[in-house]
Amino acid sequence: MSSEIDLIEAMLLADLVTELPHAVRLQRLVASLRASFSCGAVALLKLEDEGLRPVAVDGLVREALGRRFMPAHHPRLAAILARRDVTTFDHDSALPDPYDGLLDSHVGAPLPVHDCMGVSLHVDGQPWGVLTLDALRTGTFGDAAYDRLRRYTVFVETALRVTRLEQDVHALRISRSSSDRMSGAGLARGVEEIIGQSAVVTDLLRELEVVAESDLPVLLLGETGVGKELFARYLHQRSQRADRPLVHVNCAALPESVAESELFGHVKGAFSGATTDRPGRFEAADGGTLFLDEVGELPLSIQAKLLRVLQNGEIQRLGTDQPRRVDTRIIAATNRNLGDSVREGLFRADLYHRLSVYPAPIPPLRERGADVLVLAGHFLELNRARLGLRSLRLTRDAEEALCAYRWPGNVRELEHAISRAALKMVSRGAQRSEIVSIPASALDIGHHQPGGGPADVLAGDEAGEPGIRPLRLVTDAAQRAHLRRALQASSGNWAQAARLLELDPSNLHKLARRLGLK
Repeated sequence: MSSEIDLIEAMLLADLVTELPHAVRLQRLVASLRASFSCGAVALLKLEDEGLRPVAVDGLVREALGRRFMPAHHPRLAAILARRDVTTFDHDSALPDPYDGLLDSHVGAPLPVHDCMGVSLHVDGQPWGVLTLDALRTGTFGDAAYDRLRRYTVFVETALRVTRLEQDVHALRISRSSSDRMSGAGLARGVEEIIGQSAVVTDLLRELEVVAESDLPVLLLGETGVGKELFARYLHQRSQRADRPLVHVNCAALPESVAESELFGHVKGAFSGATTDRPGRFEAADGGTLFLDEVGELPLSIQAKLLRVLQNGEIQRLGTDQPRRVDTRIIAATNRNLGDSVREGLFRADLYHRLSVYPAPIPPLRERGADVLVLAGHFLELNRARLGLRSLRLTRDAEEALCAYRWPGNVRELEHAISRAALKMVSRGAQRSEIVSIPASALDIGHHQPGGGPADVLAGDEAGEPGIRPLRLVTDAAQRAHLRRALQASSGNWAQAARLLELDPSNLHKLARRLGLK
């Protein structure tokens, strides 16, 4: 046993001195701990806004990464946070486990009698979060395991400190003048709002982090429901204007008769009812950022005045010729193809080129892979707390339905689908004290046939005949089901599953991540 412990410690130490992406380092850390303790699941959760956000898990379903565990609702996590030492929960503990139904081997089912332990983590003297371990076999966590976790805690906190230092260095390379970046605080703000780990999202955030430091106009492009406002907030919070206002204007909701007054303000007597001078949204955002949502809906007459602001930094209140200087950064967003609007004479070409100095396409949910499960986990936890449920989970067929559906309404549609399904389960008599599992049939996102999976009826350009699904979806569903059978036959051992499938282990892990199984 001693040599095995030495080997694990050597692996942990090697990762600390190796240059790795911080997400990879933390994932390797929890995987090593799970192997060392021979337990069912290990989770590393970061404390953010009084909630705990999973940043690396091993043995839990992927949607767990989207959840936010509030210690006030989870007494075991609260107990771990309250102590600086290791906290253990015996198999007969009456406290509910926050991971009921979330273990890969017990999806949607209550955890059997088991052992659990955890430890609070601190970095530079400040609370960082918690590390938790669950073992399905009672007696796994004895005195020796207790002492070993206490020793390993040093490695975990060192890994977190290394990660923070790397983030600080990265931030300093981007901006030497931002004190928030130097402390690392700037990196944390706003990141938790954009949930997802797909390559397309992480690459986009990396680009936006760089462009945020400039005062260049940014044009956010994307379908309805992709979360353009969240990305606008991300840009503002990473900019030098973060301590100044971010003013949101929904251009589609501005009638042409009041649009000029709303944006640029007016003076007393400018029109009937203008009894006092009134500043507009540009002045409200002076020194900060103005977010023009659905900018493609602005009337042509207003577009000309907006162009003047972008060119000269000047506005004129309605009813006066006196210009006013404003220092406002513009972030615009649209779900339209503005190039088409220009050709149709609905949008000024010069304004389009001014706004699109840095166009940023936001990927639709269907292109974000397993992010759909991470986001689903986030919405499940919100609804669990809102409805006062002990636990709210997805069944396997529901996970497959979410991954196969095309999501024309994107993240907003996913949020509504989860909320409707949760309410439906409660209205059908689900007991709040039990684990509530949402099946595919409760999601209302398409037709679901036994063995056929979801989304059998898609948009006309996606399906030539009723019941015929795109080959990619059929292939993914078949691979997903076969991988699950191999893992079940291997008792969750990925290396053994790789041997059964005659795959290289690294290729198996890549395939599992693409299919949303990790």
